[in-house]
Amino acid sequence: MPTYVYRDPVTGDEKEVFHSMSASPEIVNEKTGNRMERVISGGSGFLFKGSGFYITDNRSNSYKARESADHSCSAGGGCCGGSCSGH
Repeated sequence: MPTYVYRDPVTGDEKEVFHSMSASPEIVNEKTGNRMERVISGGSGFLFKGSGFYITDNRSNSYKARESADHSCSAGGGCCGGSCSGH
């Protein structure tokens, strides 16, 4: 469920509320009794932690070894005449 921020237009107090996107709850400031308005925010987006988010992160060691061997050209020519983009 998304988190929404509501603000009291009079006092500026803010409150975070969890509810479904289709819900339209009337949020009230407990201290003042004022109706709170939903604050439009940019959202939090995605937070990626750890490895596994790039195609190369999930490759097996044998695949990485083959891929490395395919691009191991000798200096000054080798397999691709120095134009290989793998180095």
